[in-house]
Amino acid sequence: MLALWTGILATKKSGGKLHALHTLRDTGKALIMASTRDIRRRIKSIKSTAQITKAMQMVAASKMRKAQQAALNARPFARMLYRFQRHATTQSVDFTHPLLEARPVNRRAVILIGGDKGLCGALNSNLFRLASRFDPASTVFITAGRRAAQFVARTRRQLVAEFAYGDTPRFSEAKAITTCAIDLFLKREVDEVQVVATRFVNTLTQVAVSMELLPVGEAKGLKLPEGLTEEELVAHEPEYLFEPSPEAFLSYLLSHYFNVFIYLILLNAKASEQSARMVAMKNATDNANTLIQDLTLEYNKLRQGKITTELLEIVGGQTD
Repeated sequence: MLALWTGILATKKSGGKLHALHTLRDTGKALIMASTRDIRRRIKSIKSTAQITKAMQMVAASKMRKAQQAALNARPFARMLYRFQRHATTQSVDFTHPLLEARPVNRRAVILIGGDKGLCGALNSNLFRLASRFDPASTVFITAGRRAAQFVARTRRQLVAEFAYGDTPRFSEAKAITTCAIDLFLKREVDEVQVVATRFVNTLTQVAVSMELLPVGEAKGLKLPEGLTEEELVAHEPEYLFEPSPEAFLSYLLSHYFNVFIYLILLNAKASEQSARMVAMKNATDNANTLIQDLTLEYNKLRQGKITTELLEIVGGQTD
């Protein structure tokens, strides 16, 4: 069964054809020699697997719609909060805060947000490939999701905290991750905090990104609306009057900004995971159906050939 799953889920980059199907065509002679019973058994096994992948596709599609809607609904508020943060930090010339302190980066923390399960295509692989670029000697990891923790353990990197989040991320889960990261930064155990996660674009596209969380400043990996640059975003916004002062507003804002920021990232990660899983299961189901059609055709050819051979033997016997 494991070999069958591997054959069905593995796809070519061009055309989406199965490696198993390619191998099957290359070994056509061996297939002809197989008995009809073997082919029937294989067709039955693949049909069972196709039913499983179809069910998983339907479940992922249901979860995907909810996750996508949650991620899209949170974006306007997160962008508005980011604008406030940028205006307050650029206008507060004399304001100082420990979270604004930029210092030489000798040690950094990476918040790695991955999926809880597999069977979602290359989503986790692309994410971990980006995370592997950080120097293991000077980087510690805070993970969210079982796959992220497994990657850190498998590559023998330093793990300081592991968190879990469900199919519907909660604000309290984001707050726990943020608290851990801020604590490391304020204790000067790390000089910088980066977030490596997946940004949801649409059902077919999910992009692994790396964003700077601490110290507070420009979120370089953030997708800005209408293709604006960081300078254009600040310049095109109207002037804000902060009461009682920009410093007081920023002190209050920083206590909530990071929680909302991480919560938005969790929503994007879950929407990306469910979308990638739905697409992967759909491709697996389509590939299984294609393989069933080819096996059925070979089965019919083999059966017809045996019938023809038997008829020829009968006719030849009567002639003799």
